[in-house]
Amino acid sequence: MTIRVAINHRTSYKFDRPVSMSPHTVRLRPAPHSRTPIHSYSLKIKPEEHFINWQQDAFGNYLARLVFPEKCTEFEVDVEVIADMTVINPFDFFVEEYAENFPFNYAEQVKKELLPYLEKLEGGPLFDKFLAGVNTKKRAINDFLVELNQQVQREIEYLVRMEPGVQSPEETLETAKGSCRDSAWLLVQMLRHLGLAARFASGYLVQLKPDEKSLDGPSGAEEDFTDLHAWCEVFLPGAGWVGLDPTSGLFASEGHIPLACTPHPVSAAPIAGATDKCEVEFDFSNTVERILEDPRVTKPYTEAQWQQIMALGQAVDKEFEREDVRLTMGGEPTFVSIDDMESAQWNTDALGDDKLSLAKTLLLRLRDHFAPKGLLHYGQGKWYPGEEVPRWALGVFWRKDGEPLWDNPDLLARVDKDYGYEDAIAARFGEYLCDLLALPRACCQPAYEDGLHYLMQEQTLPENLDILAQKLKGNLDRRRLARLIERGFGVASGVVIPLQRSTGWPVAEDQKTWRSSLWPLRRERITLIPGDSPMGLRLPLNELPEIAKKADRVQPQRDPFEPRDPLAKRADMHFAAPAEKAEQDNLEPVEYEKVVRTAMCVEVRKGRLYVFMPPLEYLEDYVELIAAIEQTTAALQVKVLIEGYEPPRDPRMHKLLVTPDPGVIEVNVHPSNNWNELVATTTTLYEEARLSRLSTEKFMLDGRHTGTGGGNHITLGGATPADSPLLRRPDLLRSLITFWQHHPSLSYLFSGMFIGPTSQAPRVDEGRDEMLYELEVAFAQMSGIEGTPQPWVVDRLFRNLLIDVTGNTHRAEFCIDKLYSPNSATGRLGILEFRGFEMPPHNRMALVQALLLRCLVARFWHTPYHKPLIRWGTELHDRFMLPHYIWQDMKHVVEDLREHGYPFDLEWLAPFEEFRFPHYGRVQLDDIELELRWAVEPWHVLGEETTSFGTSRYVDSSVERLQIRATGLTEGRYVLACNGRRVPMRSTGRHAEHVGGVRYRAWSPPSALHPMIGVHVPLTFDLIDTWNGRSLGGCTYHVSHPGGRTYETFPVNAFEAESRRINRFGVLSHTQGPFIPQPEVDALREFFPDQHPPRPMAPPPEESPGEYPYILDMRSPRRS
Repeated sequence: MTIRVAINHRTSYKFDRPVSMSPHTVRLRPAPHSRTPIHSYSLKIKPEEHFINWQQDAFGNYLARLVFPEKCTEFEVDVEVIADMTVINPFDFFVEEYAENFPFNYAEQVKKELLPYLEKLEGGPLFDKFLAGVNTKKRAINDFLVELNQQVQREIEYLVRMEPGVQSPEETLETAKGSCRDSAWLLVQMLRHLGLAARFASGYLVQLKPDEKSLDGPSGAEEDFTDLHAWCEVFLPGAGWVGLDPTSGLFASEGHIPLACTPHPVSAAPIAGATDKCEVEFDFSNTVERILEDPRVTKPYTEAQWQQIMALGQAVDKEFEREDVRLTMGGEPTFVSIDDMESAQWNTDALGDDKLSLAKTLLLRLRDHFAPKGLLHYGQGKWYPGEEVPRWALGVFWRKDGEPLWDNPDLLARVDKDYGYEDAIAARFGEYLCDLLALPRACCQPAYEDGLHYLMQEQTLPENLDILAQKLKGNLDRRRLARLIERGFGVASGVVIPLQRSTGWPVAEDQKTWRSSLWPLRRERITLIPGDSPMGLRLPLNELPEIAKKADRVQPQRDPFEPRDPLAKRADMHFAAPAEKAEQDNLEPVEYEKVVRTAMCVEVRKGRLYVFMPPLEYLEDYVELIAAIEQTTAALQVKVLIEGYEPPRDPRMHKLLVTPDPGVIEVNVHPSNNWNELVATTTTLYEEARLSRLSTEKFMLDGRHTGTGGGNHITLGGATPADSPLLRRPDLLRSLITFWQHHPSLSYLFSGMFIGPTSQAPRVDEGRDEMLYELEVAFAQMSGIEGTPQPWVVDRLFRNLLIDVTGNTHRAEFCIDKLYSPNSATGRLGILEFRGFEMPPHNRMALVQALLLRCLVARFWHTPYHKPLIRWGTELHDRFMLPHYIWQDMKHVVEDLREHGYPFDLEWLAPFEEFRFPHYGRVQLDDIELELRWAVEPWHVLGEETTSFGTSRYVDSSVERLQIRATGLTEGRYVLACNGRRVPMRSTGRHAEHVGGVRYRAWSPPSALHPMIGVHVPLTFDLIDTWNGRSLGGCTYHVSHPGGRTYETFPVNAFEAESRRINRFGVLSHTQGPFIPQPEVDALREFFPDQHPPRPMAPPPEESPGEYPYILDMRSPRRS
């Protein structure tokens, strides 16, 4: 993700008369030790009549010595530097053991060599006082330098000072102000007085405008900026010279380009010389311009590209309207914490306290933006085996007609705040609600914990156990018991209101009543099932009277295709007046057949008031009940949390859910009806997530960018199931499946790291060998259907084909669980889910991904794609694992779209290529360039093993793959070898360009597919010239830091991640070729015992390609 910049620095002197100029020294060329890669350098001098000699001073800095033979009226120095702003981690260095902590003493010889940099000036009282305030307690040298650098930055206010020279440290401290060179010289002297060698550095400072504003602290330059700057460098044994910038309080990095580094500022002046006495007009300018920007995930597109993308999206919308497609798009993007990349909740665990708090913050922000009058709902999510408690699901629901579902957001409580409510408020709330619904107050029945159960549990505890202490540190059962003993078993946990609509819907207005009843129980009071879940999940429903099995008792689920009338307006909902005082209700027990078996529960937990909603079949009932609950909260002036059953799924209601998944937070986004809605929703979601301190970026220890790891599933459907294009035109699904199968790039360019037959979203041809044959049989049946088929047909045809190898319908690239599933009404929504997409790090990348899908739907709606399926065989996990062939295949996808009238640009997908296949490095060897990129490697699920958690199946992620691309190769002359084995290089079709792949074991886990095979790293690539038998050079790839550093924490941001990737690529360790003795030194041959001189390097033999001809598998034995 390199940004190449052009720095232009012009300094001009205009004299009022012709003057003689003494020889001048110009120090404006990047120093040899500059870590920022310098592409080119240009120095232009006026007057043109001059002589120039390049020199180096005693400290290795470049000097241009200028001699002017004639008098002149102007003197101008114009410098241009072309540099790559490749990320540099300023803390990536090693120090000798004796220098790891401050203070330390230099070795005797080193100290002699550093004498000029240890020269101390006599300080004044202010300097001595400032120096005495430095904490010299023993600690890590890094921590000491950071603290000292920031101390100077805090004490000295920065100002622009045009006077020549440098202030003394005493002057700088006296005014507490200074230029960058004054602060730098002060820090140099402080370091020397503290026993550390330091030097003054003069150079260019380049600051580029960041792509995104920072959430914490300053964001950096508002515009791209460069200027002459000064900083300090300290010598650390083992690390060398380390730059400290006291003006900013930061360490020097890629933006600091040194021009001269000297013991004293006098020797680092950019221009030094003299002229005759005259009047001078002085002028200067410093500019920086971006001349090349690699695609990067923080700024994937230029504004011109984005306008083209928007125009295409709107053009596709017009076609959808013309063709009556009625497509809606939703999704399930995932996010991770910005601040915590280490804990289990952001790596493997689904639940966590921070995750719930961040999810609530995000939910509120999304509610405020999308649905200010929406309802916040806290429901139970999925409960997987092995998880102690169910997952939560935070939702916001709002009406499509614009009417409020919950009018006053201030009456909704936060799930992470204690409001101090007592248990008694639950009974008051329930009774008031009964009044509004015209129900007897006696129906509001208290519910109690099962005291007998917990007393029996108490008897089984060890005698020496403090029960109440278990409230904080015991296991789940003991903590629960401790809380109940502390509260008392005779206190009601809450109230239960059996609640049911008197009839189905619709009914006449005068018959719309709510029904309730007492619960006839043997224990004469409602006793909850033991546990600490919400009351509504622990009701003793099995203790209610058995209900007769009558056919008319079976209520069929509401038909998703049934037409819906508009919902009642909030202003038209009226309730009974609450009773002024409580009256005794003497309810007679009802017939067993008339006992209401669904109930609302009201309880206080952790100081918060919860209302558990009952299951309701009709949205109209749910909306009315919510209105009654809000009226109750307003009257009692309390805040509530709504939990329990969600509103019934209905096309008149929008739904947005925030749920936990292992390592991530998942957002189930409401569908968008058109492109502009999709752009607004996606942009808002990404921005609100960022402001909630949630990110789309996650990194591995070695710096690899992995997205969130939770995916970004995209859903296609319609506003109602009847509108779904997938149900109205089942051939659309066939076209998508066939086209995806023909173009593996659609699977692998957008996927996460885990691919293959046992992944979360395998391709249709990655499972059983006969799957394509069976799929073609299903396609043939679809071809025989005339007209618009019944909606269940597409589900019946593909339900047993779009699966993984275990038969899981949810783990498939094309998931039809919600298309027209027979299981429930929630599965008959007409929705197709694409589960193979990884979470894009930028919202515009996600939108381009969605636009590609929309273009394909439009193309197949107009012209179905019915072609024979391709048997890729091993080629799928061979050729299409390499980025070059994936990109070539994506070219064919884009060309197909363009041929059908959709001007999709291949360059719009370049950020995905950089994200999915990061570039590791390039090396130029004469006219030949070698480039390394990451490639795809399927992960294999291993056999079952017994662990402390039970039976487990591990994934072998220890095998990795790289692509190497070579340009400029002469056919038949050059061979590329990796660790001494020939890499199968294949021509790309471009002149002298070849690509190949290498598969290798990167590390040795305890469980692996081939545990007896060792690691193959580092990988040394050699370019061998077969004509003279020598390695012309090459590069080396390491899977960990080449200096032996073991990273203990994940990268904190994309910059550190990129620096870790860059550090693992080197160009200095190719295999050295032998020396062939010349005739004049033949006498040397006698030193070889076998009497044979060294011979030219024999190129490795070409190996039989086998089943994987596009890669060199380092694990396989050499094949002749």
